[in-house]
Order: sequence, then structure tokens, then C-alpha cells
Amino acid sequence: MTAKAMWTAEVSLGTIRVPVKLYAAVQDRKVHFRLLHAKDMMPVTQQMVDPVRKKPVPSEEIRKGIEVERGVYVLLSEEEQAALDPQQSREIRVEQVVDRAQVDERWFDRPYYLGPDGDADRYFALAEALAGDERIAVARWTMRKKQYVGALHGSQGYLMLESLRYAEEIVRIEALRPPAHRAPDKRELALAEQIIAALGGKFDAAAYRDEYREQLLALVESKAAGKIVQFPKKTVTQRTRSLLEELEGSLNQRRTASGGD
Repeated sequence: MTAKAMWTAEVSLGTIRVPVKLYAAVQDRKVHFRLLHAKDMMPVTQQMVDPVRKKPVPSEEIRKGIEVERGVYVLLSEEEQAALDPQQSREIRVEQVVDRAQVDERWFDRPYYLGPDGDADRYFALAEALAGDERIAVARWTMRKKQYVGALHGSQGYLMLESLRYAEEIVRIEALRPPAHRAPDKRELALAEQIIAALGGKFDAAAYRDEYREQLLALVESKAAGKIVQFPKKTVTQRTRSLLEELEGSLNQRRTASGGD
């Protein structure tokens, strides 16, 4: 299936302008349920309901507000919100180029492909210049009344743009408060390192499927065909062994599966 462009823009890098088309790099494959009325199986709709009077509230009587104290709201009109909308633009403006190691996985939000839109030579030259894992270009853009900051880099000969989360969205690791614990002993560490080494291999994305989705669709297909579906009882495994015994058992299981000694 040919990808469909979501948006057209220009990447600006200093005085350089590169026209591009933006494409989604991921897609929603979740199974979405419809809410039905049990009596006649008709789809139901959601309504805004006054929780005190238990009556629906017409859309023209709905106002948007932000709670500043318990039970105290500041109302914002449609005009006030519209006044804050960012100015529309078709520019993806590169502001700086940084080492990739400075931006860890917590910052990355959603990936997009950028394809060429007319000037292929300039596009692929930029993609090659930004190829590799060492550097990323940090860029800003406005799309559909929303401002974004993202990472621009080369990937498999093309440009890729990944939106980044804002600093206030990141939970610092210092916020974690680990409970008291002992340090692992040398034997536990050695066994853990052996297990990690035994699990080494090449990543195969096709091997990791959404098994719940597959089972759900199979269930729907079976029920649609009038079949009776029976589910096996789930068993709960309780941990009764020590960490060292768990590690030794895991390593032995791995050796057996791989045909080792």
C-alpha cells in the first residue's frame, strides 16, 4: 500500500530550504469496540450530563474552564483560545544539531517519515548529511494549530522526524525512591551476565506480534461464524525459590532449549 502524505512543508537549515512531504511512520492497529444497547444492539452515543440534575446539557451551554482551586474555575472563551493559536507555517526549522547521546529514549514521542517533494537532489543530500547515530538536528514546526519540537535525522537513506516531549513532561529518575535492598553477590551477577549473553541475537521485529489483538480477532471471527469458544483455565505460578535458584533455573532452561551442555 502506497503511503499517503499527511502534510507538506519545507525543512529550513540556515539558508537551505528542502521541500518535503510528511508521512506517518506508525499506525493504529488496535481493535476498537463499539458501545451497544443490550436490548436492541443499537450503537449508543455519549452525552454531556449535569451530575446533579442528571440531565443532558446541550452543546451550546458547554463552556471550557480550568480549575485553579477546588471548585473554582477560570473560563476561557472560544475567541480567547483562538487568540493563543500559533501562527500557521509550512516550515520545519532546524535550530541546532546535538549529539544523539544527549537525548535519551524518554524524550521521543511519535515518528514520521519525511519524503522529497520536488527537489530530490537537495533532499537526499540532506538525508545523507544527517545519516548515522551520532547526531540529530533539533527542529520546531507548527502543524494543525499545534506546535512541535522534534529530532530530524537520516534513516535508511531518507529523512525521519520524531516529535519530542517537552521538558515538563519528563519524570526525572530522581523521583524514584527505591526500597532498602542488598547488593547482588558475585555469583548472582555472574549468572545474570551468562543469561544475558545466552539471550544475545539479532532483533527480528516480525517475531514480536500483538498476540492479544490476534487472539481477539480470532475470537471475533469464530463467534461471527457461530462457533462455541471455550477458554482454558489460567494457572498462577507463585515464586518460591531464591534469586540464585531462579537464575540457575533460567540458565539451565536456556541451555536445554539451545541444545547446550
